[in-house]
Amino acid sequence: MAADDRLEDDQLARRLREAHRRVRLLPAADKERAARRYLSICDLAKRDPERAATRLDAFLSALDTPREGENTLGD
Repeated sequence: MAADDRLEDDQLARRLREAHRRVRLLPAADKERAARRYLSICDLAKRDPERAATRLDAFLSALDTPREGENTLGD
């Protein structure tokens, strides 16, 4: 494994840890589905880190986007 690959893996690992922290903070109603999606991304990271990083981007973006009818800060 090249040194550059290791740096990318470390970055992916940090981002996965951040996603895990954010999933833990979700309300119970949302946590189960998000946890399943997170685990599937972790499983994919073992086989295809590049694809997992792409899916992680989409997952984190979905966590950042409030769903319809959800209160946002300042409401």
